[in-house]
Amino acid sequence: MSASTLLELEEASQELVRFDARHADAIGPLASLLLRSESAASSQIENLTSSARSVAIADLGEASPPNARLIVRNARAMQAAIRLAGQLDESAIIEMHAALLHESNPEATGAWRRQAVWIGGTGLGPHTANFVPPRAELVPAAMADLIEFMKRDDLPVLVHAAITHAQFETIHPFIDGNGRTGRALLHAMLRSKGLLQNVTVPISAGLLADTSHFFASLTAYQAGNPEDIVLLVGEAAFRGVSEARWLMSAVEDLLGGWRETLTARQDALSRAVLEELPRQPVLSVSAVEARFEASNTAARRALDQLEAADIVHEFTGRKRSKLWVATQVTDLLDQFAERAVRRTL
Repeated sequence: MSASTLLELEEASQELVRFDARHADAIGPLASLLLRSESAASSQIENLTSSARSVAIADLGEASPPNARLIVRNARAMQAAIRLAGQLDESAIIEMHAALLHESNPEATGAWRRQAVWIGGTGLGPHTANFVPPRAELVPAAMADLIEFMKRDDLPVLVHAAITHAQFETIHPFIDGNGRTGRALLHAMLRSKGLLQNVTVPISAGLLADTSHFFASLTAYQAGNPEDIVLLVGEAAFRGVSEARWLMSAVEDLLGGWRETLTARQDALSRAVLEELPRQPVLSVSAVEARFEASNTAARRALDQLEAADIVHEFTGRKRSKLWVATQVTDLLDQFAERAVRRTL
């Protein structure tokens, strides 16, 4: 790495540490909000898009578009990556991948791939592909080598995480889901090495600024130049922190206004539900019952109080199995996605 790249990565690392420390108490709903925004941005890199409302509906297990369900699965993979950050070995990576695909493509999970794959070209063969990863029989040794590399402690963390991600994409150890799993692995590295300890910064939102540059940097890495992807991850970290600050500030302002608007007593269930809306902006009576171990009557009363305060509204029009949405939260999440795409280098 050049001196200028290492300086850029050091500054980006300090920015991540400052943001993480600033939001050390952002546990629960706000931390989940950041993780979901990273998962949605990572999915968007793969052209998997869906409205925040649809994703929240999918998270409840309700009928929803396929892309929304895939984005929810990506959030599960990110959660697994954070949970497994302390034991980054073969089984942990396979578990992250399974969390992503065990519903949509279960036959692709559980082990490294056993067939050839290629990037670009046609489905007829790899002859016109943009890149052909290693043959299947070479994957176990290549991944074992990568896992040993991940154990090193003599590299700057962002450099280490970026190269780990790039090498994972180069090996392409699965037949599907490599991009999303690889970005989850990048976050696992940031957590494992202690650069982030409390929250997930939406680095993928930074990469969305120019996805062609991102894919070109991976191509350059595969040609022997690691500096482009390392520098790009550093730039994406800066952008991710900037976008996360915007989102957190907007949501905290929104919650502050709602707390004043809601007239229920301080120990009312509706106030506890209000605090959960950043995590789950679409709710059902049964979801409130399960989350708060509340009775059906108490859950309905809480939702009625929130609706009376114009914080949520019922949008299905059904007599049964009704759903309520905090539109201001889903609007903010949709704005976050739009901001990431609009950003330019």
